[in-house]
Amino acid sequence: MTRIATLLAFGLLSSPMLHATPLTYQVATDRTDIALSWNAFGDTFSQARLSGVTGEVLLDPGHDYNDRINVKIPVSTLKASNDMLTWQLKSQLFFDAVRYRDIIFTSTRVVDKGQGQYKIFGLLQVKNVQRPVILEATMAGKEALSSPDELVLFATTTISRSAFKMDRLAILVDDRIKIDIAIRAHLAPDENASSP
Repeated sequence: MTRIATLLAFGLLSSPMLHATPLTYQVATDRTDIALSWNAFGDTFSQARLSGVTGEVLLDPGHDYNDRINVKIPVSTLKASNDMLTWQLKSQLFFDAVRYRDIIFTSTRVVDKGQGQYKIFGLLQVKNVQRPVILEATMAGKEALSSPDELVLFATTTISRSAFKMDRLAILVDDRIKIDIAIRAHLAPDENASSP
């Protein structure tokens, strides 16, 4: 029995997961995309996209409570299906891009559900309003990666636009906005240098 306990203890101490250090990934701005979608006029599906995303993802293998995701999204990059809609969305009617230049997301907790599935709790700031949100996320498998120093994260959530003081045209535009996020990130340079 003592020998089994000793072997078990040795196995745990020699586990690479136990000694794995946290890794920081920088968002690949040119390969990260955010899509907003909603219904308008009863049944018309509308969509807009945001780019220029910056930020970082910190992953601590075996300790998901230390994981962090922080991103900043410039509202100036917003593009809708036509110029008029793009202008309206950037105007004071909605995002008010002149006064509030960035949308910011900061995670407060990342829960590893297993098999590459995560639940991400965090705070989303739009304009001068910050609200808690929950994202359902999937970490892409190795087949989606061109390098072991990269990660791909897909996440989705739905928010109420009125909760962020964007409740204009409520009769015409649905209050629920779906957000789909595709983040591609690469290992930060200092992390790359320290990896074997």
